[in-house]
Amino acid sequence: MADSGLSDWRELHGEHFRQTRALVTGGAGFIGSHLCRALVELGTSVIVIDNLRGGDRENLSGVGVELMEASILDAGALARSMAGAQFVFHLAALGSVPASVERPREFQDVNSNGTLNVLEAAREAKVARVMFSASSSAYGENPVPWVETMPPLPRSPYAATKLAGEGLLRAYSASYGVDTVSLRYFNIFGPRQNANSAYAAVIAAFAKAILSDKKPIIYGDGEQSRDFTYVDNAVHANLLAARHRSRLEGEVINVGCGGRVTVNELAKLVASTLGKPHLTPTHLPERAGDIRHSFADLARAAATLNYCPIVDLTRGLESTLEWYRQTVV
Repeated sequence: MADSGLSDWRELHGEHFRQTRALVTGGAGFIGSHLCRALVELGTSVIVIDNLRGGDRENLSGVGVELMEASILDAGALARSMAGAQFVFHLAALGSVPASVERPREFQDVNSNGTLNVLEAAREAKVARVMFSASSSAYGENPVPWVETMPPLPRSPYAATKLAGEGLLRAYSASYGVDTVSLRYFNIFGPRQNANSAYAAVIAAFAKAILSDKKPIIYGDGEQSRDFTYVDNAVHANLLAARHRSRLEGEVINVGCGGRVTVNELAKLVASTLGKPHLTPTHLPERAGDIRHSFADLARAAATLNYCPIVDLTRGLESTLEWYRQTVV
């Protein structure tokens, strides 16, 4: 099992996916590549559509998937890639809050219009179900823990485009009978998450800085908290949603670990685990669009999908930091 080796997908999902066909949009990316590996291990024939803007061919090296290098804005490529697929896992998106504040129109085009394209192709191909990678950023500054019945309060263009995607999935289920589900991810991390972007996620950014003997950067006072969720949990939720026996009708479901850690605590934990506790954070002004706290209520996930986290923060962080140790330096 590549990179993490933390989850036995066959033990968890048995024969449910054997001899099925699935399309994974954004499958060469961080979360998508982990999902592809699990699907192939489970006996699924997998095709990936990815323009490799945020993904990397190396993420799929040796996995045994068919890769179509194209954008989800290319309706023809989407239609070709979806032929014969029972399941569509829609992960392709632009994914940074700060970048969305800088480039809102681009995020609207790729994330919102791209999702519309995916749904149109799924409707034409008569797929069984579309799983959408939604975002907990839709909750904004709602009080934690976040429950799916709360009113969405997006604070960034990124969050707004992800919320628009949820609306489209629910509408397509109601209007066209395409079964869909939106999985709201909470701060997913793990091996292969890009540490080299200016907008790198916090664990990746901390690991790169500390392994390079630099102080990690925290935006704001660091007392903001997050529900950090190891990538195997997101993969597990996608698989549970795909194999769910009854229609999901565009339901929105949280995918997290159900715990909270402050960014200050995380910086100490990463530095200590990497053997460099003296590298204490540098604090810079907080960024536009960032939220104060995130924390998943998992009652709906448990009741609807029988989901519970399969890898906790400690195990996931150890595995992830070991991967960065081997690849960053």
